[in-house]
Amino acid sequence: MSDRPADKRAGFARWLGSRDCTDCWKANRDSDSESKQQWLADRRAEEQQAADDWAEKFDMPPLEGPEKALQWGARSRHQLMTTAHTALVIEGTWDEADWAELEEKARTITRAGWWIDQRDAAGTDLLELLDAATEADRGTENPFR
Repeated sequence: MSDRPADKRAGFARWLGSRDCTDCWKANRDSDSESKQQWLADRRAEEQQAADDWAEKFDMPPLEGPEKALQWGARSRHQLMTTAHTALVIEGTWDEADWAELEEKARTITRAGWWIDQRDAAGTDLLELLDAATEADRGTENPFR
């Protein structure tokens, strides 16, 4: 407290008295981390189920990439596509034919990392982003089989 001006010490001491000490704070934080981890795991499971259901309903192809990125990519694709649909069709001026064209372009992008990279994009930017995707972002499956 000696580094504080004299007129600030009493208020600072009162504030310190109302707080947990460092050891108590760490113990509380660590004891609560399990519930936070469980909450996050439950939330991710719900998001993943919604993304999987959506991908099946709208005939989206499986994503490619490292195992670690597949679920994150699927959640990112679902989030961006639903955000774009809301912005462009529900709140915007697009009709279902315009959306169907964008959906077809989205089906060609199967690299999970591409969808993860675009996760923070605005829904209104999706068409431009899909047009900018490279061959490395598109699926390797032969469409003529």
